Amino acid sequence: AIEQLRGRLRPFVLRRLKADVDPELPPITEVTLHCRLDKEQRQLYEKIRNTYRKRVLQIFDDDQSTTSSLGVLEALLRLRQACCDPALLPFPEARKVRSSAKMSRFLETLVQLLGEGRRILVFSQWTKMLGLIRTELDALAIDYAYMDGSTRDRSKVVDSFQADDGPGVFLISLKAGGLGLNLTAADTVIHYDPWWNPATEEQAADRAHRIGQTKPVLVVKLVVEDTVEDAVLELQDRKRGLARSAIEADVSGVKLLSRGDLLNIFGEGGAEELESGVDVQPAL
Repeated sequence: AIEQLRGRLRPFVLRRLKADVDPELPPITEVTLHCRLDKEQRQLYEKIRNTYRKRVLQIFDDDQSTTSSLGVLEALLRLRQACCDPALLPFPEARKVRSSAKMSRFLETLVQLLGEGRRILVFSQWTKMLGLIRTELDALAIDYAYMDGSTRDRSKVVDSFQADDGPGVFLISLKAGGLGLNLTAADTVIHYDPWWNPATEEQAADRAHRIGQTKPVLVVKLVVEDTVEDAVLELQDRKRGLARSAIEADVSGVKLLSRGDLLNIFGEGGAEELESGVDVQPAL
């Protein structure tokens, strides 16, 4: 099927890679940093997983064409938020959890990179997550630039970061900063929360790794072990392989999930486990 698709696309595809346009472009290196949830945050994650598991598998079993339905998307969203920071969740149980393993690892990594003289782009899908990061950076007296979909004068923010004396950190929402920005003052990109579509992350990293960049670029992904984020990385690899085979990356990641994928994310579970969950009413 891939060979047939290639044959149909080949007459219409004119493709040039960055390496073809600028052979002297510095290399880009991707690193995945793992962290583990502490006991309190892990218990919250497992409660959310148990709460959504039965309804997600029921959705799939009732109609396998509806794996992109709101029920599945909400379940995956809540699990991803639980990995990033409990403060993102609308559940009463989440308010009792004060720790965030990923935030701790992020701040530790950020301070280390800034100490090395690096300029850093930080991407997140959620503006609320960026707000939580801003609070932490304010507490540490770390100067930063900020952009999301509500930013009016984007060029002014970009110019302030690109200046030689600009801030060392630029917080950007994934959608607002994924395209159209030249941020070659940065030599490091941090993806706080991995996203299903690898092309989206690659476009974000290309804000720094583009013509005009004179330094090697480091891309860091923060991933929580033994969670839905492992499944996100696995799906990214599958989609990346498909994209390279067919020159096409605009496929919804959720639609590629099988029942086996969902079982891998939500586990086998048991009746006794399902009794212990979170109150999902605030999310409805």
